[in-house]
Amino acid sequence: MKILFDQVSHECSRSVTKKYSTSFSMAVKMLAPSIRQSIYDIYGFVRFADEIVDTFHDYDKGQLLDEFEFAYYKAMERGISMNPVLNAFQATVRKYDIDDSLVKAFLASMRSDLHKSDYNTQDEIDAYIYGSADVVGLMCLKVFVNGDRVKYENLKSAAMRLGSAFQKVNFLRDLKDDYQVLNRSYFPNVDMGNLSVSDKALIVAEIKEDFALAYKGIVQLPLEARFGVYTAYRYYLKLLKKLEATPSHKILDTRIRVSDVMKVNLLARSFVRYKLNIL
Repeated sequence: MKILFDQVSHECSRSVTKKYSTSFSMAVKMLAPSIRQSIYDIYGFVRFADEIVDTFHDYDKGQLLDEFEFAYYKAMERGISMNPVLNAFQATVRKYDIDDSLVKAFLASMRSDLHKSDYNTQDEIDAYIYGSADVVGLMCLKVFVNGDRVKYENLKSAAMRLGSAFQKVNFLRDLKDDYQVLNRSYFPNVDMGNLSVSDKALIVAEIKEDFALAYKGIVQLPLEARFGVYTAYRYYLKLLKKLEATPSHKILDTRIRVSDVMKVNLLARSFVRYKLNIL
């Protein structure tokens, strides 16, 4: 039965999320059950595409990404895919009427990672971040507002800023792998091999501004989504503070992380603030 295959597909996306990101999984668990699975479905799709361009070094990445994209659009055409992650994602795209321009922009940014290693202008990096992160936030927002177009438009800007903040924190956290392994530099006019104190301070200040504007949208989210998104916000904000406190030269030598104990602590404090309505 198709319904059984769909259930297996959704379970696969949920498993992908849990295996690849414990922190994101923790945040998703804080969402209402009615929307939780759809966020797993979105994550499964973007994670697999990201894995193609970031880790499959022994294979033809371009061909794999082409095949992944082709299979997705066949799934949209047919309403089914034998790739369970694509099958789950296309169902969520249909359910929440996720605009195809968001999917196209995401895949375009993934494709740029196959050949582009330096972003020399603000326009270039803004376009990349829009496709790799902002649109993912917008896909999730479609789920959060459950088809309410007015809410979507009102919260669209904040969702994009939150996506940008998350992505920039990832850039700073993953500096070692991006620069030394993948030979990528996502900060225009910054010497990644010798990150200065002033350059790092400017990057951190820019991310803080993104977070501040994103927060204004978080507190306006529907109750089904608010706590989960706030939990993710608190986690990334803590990660940013750790990066800010880490000397510039050490960021290139290690990967900063938030401990499991601290994650639990953040979750507990976030829950208290949420229940007391003092977000």
